[in-house]
Amino acid sequence: MSNIYNGRYTAKTEKPFVVFLIGMRINKWWRVDKWWPVASVMTPMLVTLFTHPEKGFLHAEYFWNLRGPVIIQYWESFEALEKFARDPSDAHLSAWKKFNQAIGSDGSVGIWHETYQVSFDQYECVYDNMPAFGLGEALEHIPAVGSRETARLRLSANQQR
Repeated sequence: MSNIYNGRYTAKTEKPFVVFLIGMRINKWWRVDKWWPVASVMTPMLVTLFTHPEKGFLHAEYFWNLRGPVIIQYWESFEALEKFARDPSDAHLSAWKKFNQAIGSDGSVGIWHETYQVSFDQYECVYDNMPAFGLGEALEHIPAVGSRETARLRLSANQQR
């Protein structure tokens, strides 16, 4: 069971970071032969990343929506993310090649990602009565008090550093 932090918490960093959203959309549920191989490679990739934080990976949160998995990842830099994506010795590149060979543009499975480079002074977050989560798990988890009590104050506090 995760540790619940009673009260309000936020995340703090003095460095830029990357938020990477990635997911898959099952367009044809009956084509399990198409979407299951795509879905099944996500967990081994995450295991690799959690096991090797030296790759620049900070943390991830994993969800299912009505059409498939969604993963929110936090990275030290875009360069680290790109290196993982393109390195032949890591799991992503071979999975991407297999996807293109097996699925291509047949429409049975969609994949997507969004990448956000975030300056250390251009974000804010709050977690009330939660375990460490999201940026609160990826970065330094601190109480949201004083100059960090409200969203406006948190943004202002980040910009004053």
